Formats: sequence, structure tokens, C-alpha cells
Amino acid sequence: MARYLLRRILLAIPTLFLVTVIIFVIQRVVPGNPALALSGEERNPQVIAYITREYHLDAPLPLQYIYWIRDALKGNLGVSIQSQIPVAHLIAEKLPITFELAVLSALISLVLGVPAGALAASHPHRAWDYLSSTLSLAGLSIPSFWLGILLILLFAVKLNWLPATGYVSPEHSLLGNLRHMILPAFVLGSGLAAVIMRQTRGAMLEVLSAEYIRTARAKGLSERIVTYKHALRNALIPVITVSGLQLGALLSGAVVTEQVFGIPGFGYMIVSAVFSRDYPVVQGAVLVIATLYIAVNLLVDLAYAAANPKIRLGGEA
Repeated sequence: MARYLLRRILLAIPTLFLVTVIIFVIQRVVPGNPALALSGEERNPQVIAYITREYHLDAPLPLQYIYWIRDALKGNLGVSIQSQIPVAHLIAEKLPITFELAVLSALISLVLGVPAGALAASHPHRAWDYLSSTLSLAGLSIPSFWLGILLILLFAVKLNWLPATGYVSPEHSLLGNLRHMILPAFVLGSGLAAVIMRQTRGAMLEVLSAEYIRTARAKGLSERIVTYKHALRNALIPVITVSGLQLGALLSGAVVTEQVFGIPGFGYMIVSAVFSRDYPVVQGAVLVIATLYIAVNLLVDLAYAAANPKIRLGGEA
């Protein structure tokens, strides 16, 4: 187990390196000069020269990359060009908001997707199976921004049950926080719920046709015990994989949802930084997302053993 974890960590190093190179190059290819954008309408040459010198914008690109990586390895992700706030401080402030949204979305998707998939598999080619398949297709097809606008019109404007936009910290009001987060969490989690439902259904159908399931039925066990105690546990292994990988995707995919609902989270910060050519913020944010994604993948592999003790990670006993 220890050698497997070490091997995965060593493989993550070149992956992170490649991510840093890609985001660094893409940022520099995007048209626009951050020094000009931040120098104000007058564009004072002295101000432009100071910004250029302060952020090494006049240095060759390889040297700019070396400066950034050197500081990042020391835990210094730089200072925002726009707000003059350390990038690490901005990330520490915004990331928990998006992480809360992603976790709530994942919980909603599991609560909706797993039971729906299990029921569809236990009643194949019947009304519930067709209904679940239709709803999952709708969840995958409907754009998140359009669904978000519809839910705002219904629950915030017409029914006045929930707030339309904004964010309340759970430290200030837990109930207020949930009221503001429930709609965006549902919007973000609806697509994942559809994926989990289809994955659960497919895995359950495969497990229910296995020999040990027929043996359990032959022993006289009730269909409920066979389905939800024996079959569902083994069928959850691929579902864990999808859920774990999608949790990382939810962190990066919350950009549109946060924009629609006006949530000042991680995705909202990245969009603002891209439009203002705030290189340090974009680079630091993408580096954090890539690191979290790799960490989630590692946790998914470890969850295999918890779901099924027969699995041996990396071929080790």
C-alpha cells in the first residue's frame, strides 16, 4: 500500500508540471497587456513601467515561468495585480465557498442518482426504468445556466421561497447559508445525478446477473436483501469512481453556476481574473484545482478497498 501511494505521488509531479506549463503559456497567448489594463484611463508611462517591472512582465517568458515556479514551491503564489492581495489569501477565502457548493452538489447527486439507478435496475424495462432514463437524459441535456434561471424565476421570483442570488456565510447564519446554496447546489448536482443514475443502473444490472446473486436467491433470501445488501454494495465501486472524479470536476465546473447565482466563490474569482489579465490569480487558482483533482483521484483509489476488501491496490496484498 505504501509503495502504491508513493508511486502515485511521484506520477503526480510531472502531471502538475505539465499543467503549470500549459496554463502559463495560454495566459501569455491571450491578447492584452495587464500593465496597460491596470494603469488606468490615463495610462501613465511611469505607472505602466512600474507594473511591468514589479511583476516581471518585461522578462523573457522562460524566466517569468522560473520566477513563478520558484515562488510557488515556497508557498508564495504571488500577489494579485488587480487587488494587491496575496493570491494565497484570495484562494483561502474563496475556495471554501466553492468547496461547500461542490460537496452539497455531490450529496444531492448521490441522494438522487443512486436510489434512482438501483430502482431502475431492479425493475428493468418498466415504467420506473423509462422514467429514470428520461430524467437522466434531461439532466445531462439541460444547460446549467438555463436551469438556474428557471429555478430562480420559480422559487425566488414567483414563489418567493428562496433568495435569487448572493451568499451568506454559515458562520453568520447556517439556515441563511442553506437557503442561498440549495438552488445552485441542485443545478450543479443535477448533471452529476444523471451520470450516477446511469452508472448505478448499468453496474446493478451487471451484478444482478452474477452467479453469487443467483445463489443468494436460491438460498431463499428476499429480493430486497439481495438487491440492496449484496448487489448494490458491489455495484457502488464504479459509482465511487465517477463520484470521486466528478467532485474535482464540480470544483472547476462551478464557474457558470456561481456566475448565475452571484456566489463570490472560486470560479467567480477565476472569471474576474481572466478578464482583468490577473496572471498570478489565474495561475495560482489553476494550480490549486489541478492539485485537488489529483488528490481526489488518489482518494478514489483508496475508497476501492473500503467498498470491496477483495480489491488490492497496485497488485499488492
